[in-house]
Amino acid sequence: MLDFNHRPSFAEKVNAAVDAALTTENAIRAPREYLGGSRLGHACERALQFEFTHAPKDEGQEFSGQLLRIFAIGHSLEDLAVAWLRRAGFDLYTRKGNRPDGGQFGFSAAGGRVRGHVDGIIAAGPEGLGLAVPALWECKTMNAKNWRLCVKDGVTLAKPVYAAQIALYQAYMEASVPGISAAPAMFTAINKDTAEMHHELVPFDAALAQRMSDRAVRILRATDAGELLPRIATSRDFFECRFCPWAERCWRLAV
Repeated sequence: MLDFNHRPSFAEKVNAAVDAALTTENAIRAPREYLGGSRLGHACERALQFEFTHAPKDEGQEFSGQLLRIFAIGHSLEDLAVAWLRRAGFDLYTRKGNRPDGGQFGFSAAGGRVRGHVDGIIAAGPEGLGLAVPALWECKTMNAKNWRLCVKDGVTLAKPVYAAQIALYQAYMEASVPGISAAPAMFTAINKDTAEMHHELVPFDAALAQRMSDRAVRILRATDAGELLPRIATSRDFFECRFCPWAERCWRLAV
């Protein structure tokens, strides 16, 4: 029920100003013109197609100021993780030449229509770990519930989107960093609620990488042909559909 007598507090006014600035900045940011390797593991190919073609999201599904702040905090925590690992003795490269003005390591395929940027490459690790190098390093931040699930089941089962990203990056980075697909990747997960860290080694899954590469080709070809790929589900009540920012658009269509 709306409270028409509510007067915004000082904190609410400040937060509204911050969020307005963030959403305005995000709205004018140039959209991606490529399929991101970090997204190809998403369950629904049609959703990926909507994302790739910049289909308008359903009403109320645009990124809020709060969500943009959450994203920013995640990026800052990843920067902290880089510093912590380096202090622990990891020779970790996040940019070419490891200079602030150097570009991120990454790959480009299909004429630049499929791209990915890696969090880092480990050239050496502390003694005693037996870490094979060069190794891909990927870092994600998550809430306590998802973090515990990742610790319990491992990234491949708990977060298949991340596992797909890792496999694809290992495959495509092999050309520029020979040996990176032979060495298991190191995946780091940071609990945003407690600052706990989880690390695990992820062996290269060539079959998964191939499936993701095939999926990228399928999305590009369907888009170029003006075709819409199938939904992941036959009912809108399906879990993935309930959280999809294009659900209204998708289920209004006859196919």
